[in-house]
Amino acid sequence: MKRKRNLPIYVKTMCFLLLSLLILFPVLYSFTNSFMGPEEITESYSGILGIGADMKFHMFPDHFTLAAYGNVMLDTPEYWLKFWKSLGMAGVIAIGQLLIGGMGGMAFAKYHFPGWKLLFFLFTVFLFLPVQVTLFPNFLVLSWMNLTGTWWALLLPGIFSPFGVFLMTLIFQKIPMEILEAARLDGAGTLRIFVNIMLPVAKPGAISLLILVFVDNWNMVEQPMILLQYPWQYPLSVFLASVNTENFSLQFVCGILSLVPVTLLFLFFHEELAEGISISVSR
Repeated sequence: MKRKRNLPIYVKTMCFLLLSLLILFPVLYSFTNSFMGPEEITESYSGILGIGADMKFHMFPDHFTLAAYGNVMLDTPEYWLKFWKSLGMAGVIAIGQLLIGGMGGMAFAKYHFPGWKLLFFLFTVFLFLPVQVTLFPNFLVLSWMNLTGTWWALLLPGIFSPFGVFLMTLIFQKIPMEILEAARLDGAGTLRIFVNIMLPVAKPGAISLLILVFVDNWNMVEQPMILLQYPWQYPLSVFLASVNTENFSLQFVCGILSLVPVTLLFLFFHEELAEGISISVSR
């Protein structure tokens, strides 16, 4: 039998490097263009701005400047207001979904009540529904509760999401039942078991859920546009879509700064994220 020849390691490395550069190219392009001045951006992208027909590929600035960063950080307070509001909103939804999803996941994984399989199947089905399908029902319910036009219209549907229940159920199923039984013999109640045993043991999965939910809600667009009433209420993700119509030179800077929270999460917790996902999909 002929032995299969594996590709040399440097060939694999070059392939992955080229693929990574292709995926990261829009980010790199925005990063380098963020150091251009307004005049250079106007000259390069006059076709997009509607003041000319010129449009050319311009990767690196001719004149390096931090003027756009200074403009955003010092002269654009509405950007930072939306930045911190969006950060708080995504953080609250992530923590809330961990708590609600964790308690639901513990119930499905460790307390097999009558009909739990059917109910868990429904949670699984709901995961296949895109957010656009649930927008109108959410709008009707939130309107009946008089919450449309407030940030509660974004927080509540985000917190009570089937994704957290589904993921935490898969993770909690990996925890041996003997640990819960030992805790009960020591006099621990259900809440104490959840807080002091289940969540710490499932730490990688909990961190994975926090990161995935945070990123998803940090980038939400459709929900604010439907459930909120005024542009000043919109989070950062929607605000970025309108920056280019007001000041195109700030578009690149605002986009780069909006990547900072998500990038830091992946840099500091990438091991826990990978471990949590591997635990949830393993049998």
